[in-house]
Amino acid sequence: MKTGNKAKLTEGPVGKLLVKLTLPMLIGIIGMVAFNLVDTFFVGRLGALELAAMSFTFPVVLVIISISQGLGVGASSVLSRAIGEGDQHKVKRITTDSLVLSFSIVVVFVIAGMLTIEPLFRLLGADDNILPLIKDYMRIWYIGVPFVIIPMVGNSAIRATGDTTTPSIIMVVAICVNLVLDPLLIFGIGPFPRWELAGAAVATVIARAVTMVLSLFILGRRERMLTTEVPSLKEILESWKKILYIGLPAAGTYIIIPLSMGVITRLVASFGPESVAGFGVATRIETFALTQIIALSVVLIPFIGQNMGAGKYERIRKGLKYSQLFALIWGLVLFLIFIFTARQFAGVFNKNSSVIESTALYLLIVSVSYGAQGVFQLVSSAFNAINKPFPAAILALVRMFGLYIPLALLGSRIFGLRGIFAAASAANLVIGAVSFIWIGKMLKSMSLNVNHKESLKIVSAQELKTVETN
Repeated sequence: MKTGNKAKLTEGPVGKLLVKLTLPMLIGIIGMVAFNLVDTFFVGRLGALELAAMSFTFPVVLVIISISQGLGVGASSVLSRAIGEGDQHKVKRITTDSLVLSFSIVVVFVIAGMLTIEPLFRLLGADDNILPLIKDYMRIWYIGVPFVIIPMVGNSAIRATGDTTTPSIIMVVAICVNLVLDPLLIFGIGPFPRWELAGAAVATVIARAVTMVLSLFILGRRERMLTTEVPSLKEILESWKKILYIGLPAAGTYIIIPLSMGVITRLVASFGPESVAGFGVATRIETFALTQIIALSVVLIPFIGQNMGAGKYERIRKGLKYSQLFALIWGLVLFLIFIFTARQFAGVFNKNSSVIESTALYLLIVSVSYGAQGVFQLVSSAFNAINKPFPAAILALVRMFGLYIPLALLGSRIFGLRGIFAAASAANLVIGAVSFIWIGKMLKSMSLNVNHKESLKIVSAQELKTVETN
């Protein structure tokens, strides 16, 4: 059946379309950062012990978020191609099955998480003073895991249609709910109970629940992408296979980053706590500075997917070309900015001269490679969009474990802290170049195959016409 959700991204000027998609997405990503900052701000008012307890939960939360993002990437990639093909039945089936898959995975994580809170966080280094606070937070947070994963996958499905504005609005609503509930439930203002750290968890769960309701409403009522039709086991397993083929490598790619950064943080720690503090400040500034590229990498998936489904490979090449050019220009702009303002940015977060020096050193050295890092991020999204997730995962593994960590180990011994930061820059430059070459060859090969098939069709049609004439 070839009716329903129209492929909105297969027509019109490519550059203008990408800008139109990226701006709302940028607001959404900034909103995600703001969501976490709100929690950190209010919990920090309770005291150092509560803030430390919340910090211990970050690695576990990040793993869940990474899995959610991976499933979202898988759903968005498969869905956008189905929309490009114009197959409405497939669109409904994949959307519904992706949400069912998300819920199934949620059940496993909730049970496993609840049973392993104490041993897991003791393994991470939590002592008897902090562990009760962690339990208060995580018991509530685990119950709310469905409200984290399902709307993330749902919003990815909405973006697959070419709508990046609605998911951003949903995220802004969540921030507003969290901003209102956090102080009420943490400090017990007015008629509300004082739940302290547990209050932060409840506020987060309620805010995420709101996002789930909104995203499901949009998918079901406005986009009509959900179905109540009960599929055969074969049909649902086929959908899950397609989603997980992209989603699992993508989730693994996201998880690689926090795991490997733990190794780098340990190396930096050998140069003192001020160096660690400076490294932490610099990476947060870096994340914020690169939000434009992150947003663009997210919107590339539905753009490439729809055009691939429609067989419009020239638009894919043009979109990727414009995106890579933007990444290189933006990277150069950031480098020039940090040459003159790195110390000023560092001073906003901390007044310690050693921390400022460490932050500025990182920004000056690593910002040289931000353009190449952006190319790598964009190419990773492109590979996922064209149903080639393993090259993206390989690039991420090579960048971290083949380049960054080995070079950082060597650089720290020879050049100290500068050597670690230079390793990050070198890894970005190398992997950016490799990414650029690899995706170029891949798209060229795919385009040639499509042209060859089209030529065969034309020849077959001409031969058939000749036969009919004779």
